Amino acid sequence: MTFTVPTVFAVAALTAGAITAPAAAAPDRHNGTWAVELVTDSGLCSARYSYSVAIRDGEVRPATTTGARVSGRVSPDGTVGITVAGAGGSGTGTGRLSGTQGSGTWAVSSLCSGRWTARRGDTRTAQAE
Repeated sequence: MTFTVPTVFAVAALTAGAITAPAAAAPDRHNGTWAVELVTDSGLCSARYSYSVAIRDGEVRPATTTGARVSGRVSPDGTVGITVAGAGGSGTGTGRLSGTQGSGTWAVSSLCSGRWTARRGDTRTAQAE
């Protein structure tokens, strides 16, 4: 049986505990819309998800309305960290962005975990397989 993870969990995959960027950081070179693909490596979640997130001045937010509470940052060196919570639970993720690409890992409590990749500029919306 496959557990379908709500949007709140999949958005979490982009990025674990919020990483704080220095207060005097230069304008964020990671600003923009990023297409994120999540692949489940273990657990009860669906195999793949595709989402779109927005980064502005180091803050990560869903590019579309998800109803989730997103708390995340991208530091000037590209290190990403986020916590996402919603009615269905919470998830975390970590990784790094560099240029127009990024990658990392994600987990939804003990339900499932996997890896994510991101590309700048693609505005696909949420889809689960």
